[in-house]
Parts: sequence; structure tokens; C-alpha cells
Amino acid sequence: MSIDHYAVIGNPISHSKSPRIHTQFAAQTGQNMRYDALLAPLDDFYQSVKDFQNAGGRGMNVTVPFKLEAYALADRLSPRAERAGAVNTLVFQADGSIEGDNTDGVGLVRDLQYHDVTLKDANILILGAGGAVRGVLAPLLATHPASLVIANRTAERAQQLAHDFADLGTQVSSQAISQASQIHGCGYDELNGKIFDVIINGTSASLGGELPPLPEKLLQPGGVAYDMAYGNEPTAFQRWAQARGASLALDGLGMLLEQAAESFYLWRGVRPDTQALRISMR
Repeated sequence: MSIDHYAVIGNPISHSKSPRIHTQFAAQTGQNMRYDALLAPLDDFYQSVKDFQNAGGRGMNVTVPFKLEAYALADRLSPRAERAGAVNTLVFQADGSIEGDNTDGVGLVRDLQYHDVTLKDANILILGAGGAVRGVLAPLLATHPASLVIANRTAERAQQLAHDFADLGTQVSSQAISQASQIHGCGYDELNGKIFDVIINGTSASLGGELPPLPEKLLQPGGVAYDMAYGNEPTAFQRWAQARGASLALDGLGMLLEQAAESFYLWRGVRPDTQALRISMR
């Protein structure tokens, strides 16, 4: 019996936990498949994908820095990939076409729900305005927060991103943008005096032990902080939140697991259980 082949593609890629995750998903669900990590040249993403597909590959996950290129490559896009403007999952169809999807946002929301974080009617702040943030905005809006603020060093980028998703709001939820101020962007200096129930770090700053320039009083006492990055130790952002009374200061490992489970479901039609991996990967 032939083995179906999948991979994660990126640059760099050796650090990826995706092969371990999907190998365990396959064993858990009895799927005859293998999953590898593929390093693509920065200037040759397209050919790397086509070579993998032509060799019989069935699908790929896409990570930094190729999510925008994957968006451009796909022949068809899911609604959530269209809203995100980025693709992290490629599905190779029998007719040779490529479908692009984005599972990052659903991964984030499912992980927050797993930890019983209330998003409905919450005041949410998300830090950063790059592709990682763009990929999660629509699923966050669909939970009906009271407000969602995007803060970025370059305020114009945050403002443009908020404008893009306000325009798309009717595709997400008419209720989600019922107030003109429901989603907006700003610079970090405009956060002074504001308090949020949930703060999500979508920047990579904490991986280098750094933080965006955040006001001292930004997180509601007992509020929740979430870093989309993850590591063996708490990130700089998690430590910042813990020192300011966060009831939860989470990293992005659960998001990684949940977005991987959604990709696995798209490829195999089976939804794996992430609970066992949450324990073993810690």
C-alpha cells in the first residue's frame, strides 16, 4: 500500500514541530501517511511546491516566510484564506489544482476556548500588524468581542488592517461590526489609558527577549495574555503579563496543535484529538 506524503515548507524549517505533531496524529487516527519538513530556497518557493506535488505529495503546511506566496500560488482559496490574505495549508487535488486555506485563526480561537477564555463582549488588543495577525482577525471577530484594537509600531499599518477587516465584516458577522469603533488600529503610544481583557501578542519580539513599548497599566487585573510564539520557557511577553496580574499567560503551542489538527482534517477527513499531544509536547 502506498503512503500518502505531506510536508511543512518554510525557511528556516529545522525547528518545526509539525512533523512530530502530524506523525502522532496519523498514528492516533490510523492514517497511512508520512510528514516531513522541507526547506525551500527563499527565491524558489513555487518550484519547491510544484516539485513536491509532482512527486505525488498530497498537501503541505506553509510557514514563514511563504504564506503570502502560497496565497498567490493557490488556484482556489477558502473563504477564510481570502479574508486572511495568507495561506498556511495547501491541498493538492486529483485534477492537479491547488486549494489554499488558512487554519491559523481557528487554531488560536480553539486554544483560547480550550482554556475557557471568554472572547464574546471582551475588549481585545492584538499587538502587531503582520501576516500572523492578519490570519487570526476574522475568527476573532466572529466571536463578537466588544472591541478589537490592533496596535503596531507603524500606526498606519494597523489602521489599514483594521480598515480591511471592517470592510470585510459583513462576511464575518454583521453583529461583529455593528459599532463603528468595534475594530480599529493605532500606534503603541495611543494605548495609554486603555485597559483590555485579553491581549494577544502577534509580534516576534518576545522570541528575542524583547517587548513592544507597552504602557504599564494595559491589562485588566485578572485578564488574559496570549503569545502566538512559543518556547521551552515562558516568553518575555508572558513574563510581562504575569508580573501585571494576568490570570492566564499562555504561549502559542496550543494554537500550533489546533491549527495542525484543522489542516489534518482538511487532508484526511478525520479530526484528531489534540489533548494527548498538549501533555506530551510540554
